[in-house]
Parts: sequence; C-alpha cells; structure tokens
Amino acid sequence: MAVCEFFYDFSSPFAYLGATQVERVCAGHTVVWRPFLLGALFKEIGTPVVPIATFVPAKAAIAMQDQYRWAEHWGVPLEFPDQFPQKSVKALRLVLQIDAEKRGPLSLSLFELMWAHNGELNDEASLRRILERHNLDADHMLTKTQDPSIKQKLKDNTAEAVTRGICGAPSYIVNELVFWGQDRFEFVQKALNGWVPQKG
Repeated sequence: MAVCEFFYDFSSPFAYLGATQVERVCAGHTVVWRPFLLGALFKEIGTPVVPIATFVPAKAAIAMQDQYRWAEHWGVPLEFPDQFPQKSVKALRLVLQIDAEKRGPLSLSLFELMWAHNGELNDEASLRRILERHNLDADHMLTKTQDPSIKQKLKDNTAEAVTRGICGAPSYIVNELVFWGQDRFEFVQKALNGWVPQKG
C-alpha cells in the first residue's frame, strides 16, 4: 500500500475539484490530507497571491472554462462564489484539530461551502453548522482556531510544502514525486503503482 499526501487549501477551485476525486483515484492506498496556506506559500516562492487576477483575458477565460469542464466531467457541483478570494485560515485551522484519518469528510464539506453553495469560509455560523453536522464540538473548535499550537501547525504544514517543492494547490506527493493540479491524477495513479519517471 502506497501513500499519497494531498496538499490543499480551500481557496482554490482546482483543489476543490481534486478533493472530490482523490480518494477514488487512490483507492487501495492511503491518502493523507495536508491542509496548508496557499497565499503564504505564494508569497514565499514569489508568485502572485491571486494568480488568476494576473492572467491576460484569454488565459483567464480558459482557466474559468476549465473549472466547469472538469466539474461536468466528474459530475460534481461547482459555482464560482460571489466572494473571491476568501480567507481560508480559520477553516484550515479547524481541519488541523482533528485526526488525520478523519480530515477528508470535513474538508470536503468545507470545500463545498465555498465552491458548491456560494458560502464564505470565514462565516462562523456556516462553519458551526458544518462542524455540528460532523458531530464535532463547534464551540471548542472555533475557539481553538486561535490556539498558538494550531496556528503553528498550519505554519509548519505551509513551510513543509515550500521545502518539498510545492508550487500550488492541489498538489500530491507520492514517493517524493510532486504532482501539481487536478489534471495530474493519471501520474498519481502510476506513481502509486511504482512508476518512477526517467526524467523530471
């Protein structure tokens, strides 16, 4: 059984699309959900914090079309939110409070808040409803998002993403091979089955 580390931030539509498929693609293997702060990584590696805002119109239009095409291809809902970009820090800190093997379902619900239901990741009422739906202690967890140890966990995950060569979200690491993008699942599957590329 191989391991796929899934690095993601709720602020990315392509990370949302990847999150809807990663467990299916990696069936029979282990998926480790690794939330990190995409904006902080972008600042560290010198990329614009909102890359799509820097695209020329033709490139921006195709990037937007691609989101909906992938959603249709996989049969998942996608609606670009009225509020974009959004601050994802609080939602990421919530996920880091639960055991790694339980992060997937909660993460998917948080992704859907923004990318399927036009919600806001920083809205405590919405976050509370999601936590309660997952039978989690909403009061405790929302308060704990301000705990220094939880803040440090997110910083550490983000620093690790930088160190390991990640340049965006979603990213997948299998046997130290880094794959970036929701459209790299074929490579992820090959790597899980032992593929070692001869170049790159």
